[in-house]
This record gives sequence, C-alpha cells and structure tokens, in this order.
Amino acid sequence: MKFVIISLGVVGIGFLLRLIKQPHVIIYIITGVILGPSVTNIAGDSSLIDQLGSLGLVLLLFFIGMEISLPKLIANWKFSLTGTLIQILASVFAIWIIGYFLDWPLARVVTLGFVISLSSTAVVLRILEERNEMETRVGQNALGILLVQDVLIVPMMIILGYMSGGEIHAKDVVLQSVGALLIILFVIWLYKKGEIKLPFDKLLKNDHEIQVFFAFGLCFGFAAITGFFGLSTALGAFVAGMLVASSKTTECFHHSLYPLKVIFLALFFISVGLLIDLEFIWNNIGLISLLVGVVFITNNLITALTARMYKIPWGESFYLGALLSQIGEFSFVLGALAYGSGIIADFAYQVIISVISLTLLLSPFWIKVSSRLSRDKRVITGKKSNELQSNISDNS
Repeated sequence: MKFVIISLGVVGIGFLLRLIKQPHVIIYIITGVILGPSVTNIAGDSSLIDQLGSLGLVLLLFFIGMEISLPKLIANWKFSLTGTLIQILASVFAIWIIGYFLDWPLARVVTLGFVISLSSTAVVLRILEERNEMETRVGQNALGILLVQDVLIVPMMIILGYMSGGEIHAKDVVLQSVGALLIILFVIWLYKKGEIKLPFDKLLKNDHEIQVFFAFGLCFGFAAITGFFGLSTALGAFVAGMLVASSKTTECFHHSLYPLKVIFLALFFISVGLLIDLEFIWNNIGLISLLVGVVFITNNLITALTARMYKIPWGESFYLGALLSQIGEFSFVLGALAYGSGIIADFAYQVIISVISLTLLLSPFWIKVSSRLSRDKRVITGKKSNELQSNISDNS
C-alpha cells in the first residue's frame, strides 16, 4: 500500500510541477517531504525505501558507465584529480577559518570540510541526462570529478576513523588498496583492448529477459566485488557499465533496464525528502540558510577557479562549478560516521542532514540560474570548435 501511495504522490505532484517545468529530481524530493514525518508521515519507516534507493544509485552509475567515452575520461584524468583534491583542501580550509573563531576541534573541522567537498553523483548526472549534456566537455569533466570523489570517500572514512580514536585495521587498508589497484588495472585493460566480446553475445541481443538478468548480474556483481574490497558499490557498477560499453551491446541493455533505473532512482530522491525535518529547519532557519548559501557559493567558486587553471572559458567554468556545488549523497555516510564516533553531537548532525538535503533540493534551481548567467553558452552545449574541445587534453 505504501508504494501505491508513493506512486500516486509522484504522479500528482509531478503533474503540477511539470507544468512549471521543474526537473524530476525536484518532484521526487518534494514527494518525499510531503509523505515524510514533517507533513503527512504516510511513508512511515523509510528503511526499505532507503535500501531500494541505494539500488537506484548503483543502476545510475551502471548506465553512465555504458554511455561515457573511456578515452575522453582518461585524457582528462589530471583535471579530474586536481579539481577534486583542490575542492577537498579548499573546503577543509574554509571550514577551518570558521572553526577558528568558533573554537571547533580539528576533528569537527575535517569532518565538515569533507562533508561539503563531495558533490551529488545522482543529481548531477540526472541533470546532465535531462539536458543532453553528458557527451559535452562540461559533462565529461563533471563525471571525472565525481568518479574521483567516489574513490576518495574511502580514505576520508579512514581519516575520520583515526581522528575519532577508533582502531584502524591494517587488513582493511590493504584490502582497499588492492581493490583500488585492481580497478585501475582493469580500466587500463579495457582502454588498451578497445573492443571486447561478451559471452552469449548473440543470445543477449535476441532475448529480452536474458538481457535483464545478465545486465543485473554484471552490474551488481561488480558492485559486490568493490564492496568486498571496502570501496564504493556505485564505483563497481560504473566499471561494469564501461565493460558493457566496450562490447558495443549498450543499446539492448539500456532498453531492458531503463524502467528499473527510473523507479529505483526516484526512490533514492524520495528517501532524501523523507530526511528533511521542516520543524528543525524552521527553528534554525538563519543558521541553515547561511550554511546553504556558503556551500553553494564556495563550491561553485572553487570548482570554477580550478577549471580556469586549465584555461577553460569562464562561462563553462562557472557552469561546471554550479553543477558540482551541492553536497552529495555520500556525505550522509560521512556525517553518520562522525556522529556515531562522537566527533559531532546531535545538533550538528541534524544541521548536516538539513544542509545536505536542502542543497540537493535547491541544486536544480541553482544550476538553471547559473547556466543562464554563464557568458559563453556555446561552450556549455558543446557547440564550440574541436580545437576548444581538446583544450584540456592539450594542457594535460
């Protein structure tokens, strides 16, 4: 019955919001808010929705892996790595300045810096899909940074565990390092191989039902492997998608799994809406509004200035910064870890949840406004010359 109500809620709210041309991300989050404890509490226990929503994130990365260009992604690795590291260091430094005047301990400063430095893979890729910008340079750059962030979530968790006084097991560190090395070697092998042939290739092209189960097996099989090594399951799904793309059988898998991706990804955003506590936000509206504004402006500027280091035009740099300006879903994990280990108290944890949720909710509006303010829209939509498109590769 719960899922019937959720479905009807998405349809009803979606009909109203699509009349004013709002993206699906907004529809799903607002549906979660209305059905959550702050309004009607119809959804009740959200644990099942959270679990199904996490599957949507895994499927999303699987689809993106099927659609990206591996040569382009590897060609821009310097920008992706540099941009991510600068984002993290600058975020921690910005929080340190605030914490200096508020006398915050170092562990809290590092936690909050890590939290705001991560962008939302689900929101950014969903918006790029809706705008048909996945294959543009700004889309490829955003994707590269998001993937590096997914990898760096592991050392972030290790650092927070160490700062909380928790025990760090050498076995876990070695396992994660081995897993990361295996992924790098596998991606290099795919790159050098160029095109591969999947087993049962002819059967897959002609049997719709077998396609579904084979794709599911690849997607969640790779996710389970990276999970075993202590890495992001979404990262494993992305690698599985690249494997499918290398086999040139992307189209049949895309049609087979697309409806499932839509459903599970919608549940993920609805689960974000369920976390929003309107009463807490109202009681702390000044602090939360200030933090949301600081997050958007700071993250936007840091990414834009980093892109300018690689001589990307201001318009595209600013738009790229807007795409990555919100706080990501993996920040919920860091916040929960810090709360459970005693680095932050209950109030700080509620503030983190509120700020993350609101940046996810407001991100499409921020991106839309930023895209209009960008001074060179031809770069954003990928209509510049090939010479400009290859600018990063030349500078790398």
